[in-house]
Amino acid sequence: MSYITNSDIEAWLGTETAVELTDDEGTGSADTAKLDEARLGAEGEANSYLATRYQVPVEVSSNPEVSAVLRSFVLDLAAYRLHTRRPPVPEDVIRGREAAVTWFGRVASGVVQMPAETALRENPALGTIGEATGSERVMTREELEDI
Repeated sequence: MSYITNSDIEAWLGTETAVELTDDEGTGSADTAKLDEARLGAEGEANSYLATRYQVPVEVSSNPEVSAVLRSFVLDLAAYRLHTRRPPVPEDVIRGREAAVTWFGRVASGVVQMPAETALRENPALGTIGEATGSERVMTREELEDI
């Protein structure tokens, strides 16, 4: 499952810019292989953060809010990857990547929650983090202060 398509990248950048950044052969059209490379790299980078909490790729078909936010940030990552092929990278593209990496990092650390209407599947590879079992606490801190 992909978060973005090559067509999304072309629309995000504009067709002329996509051609400029990928057309090494001078054909006048965007190089699909270069777009694939940027897209897959950006999705992989996003998944490397998301996998700390969720099963990846994240199922977005039933969560349009999640789909929209992931699409936007993954497009920023892909745009940066393509622009690094033809330096200098524009400042707005650098800022977009930095914002995306910051957001993904905050999701990974649990500071930011994904905007899902239904619960996203946790990453089963992480196993059980920790669970408490047994009866409830018998004594509280307040009760122990009086002793």
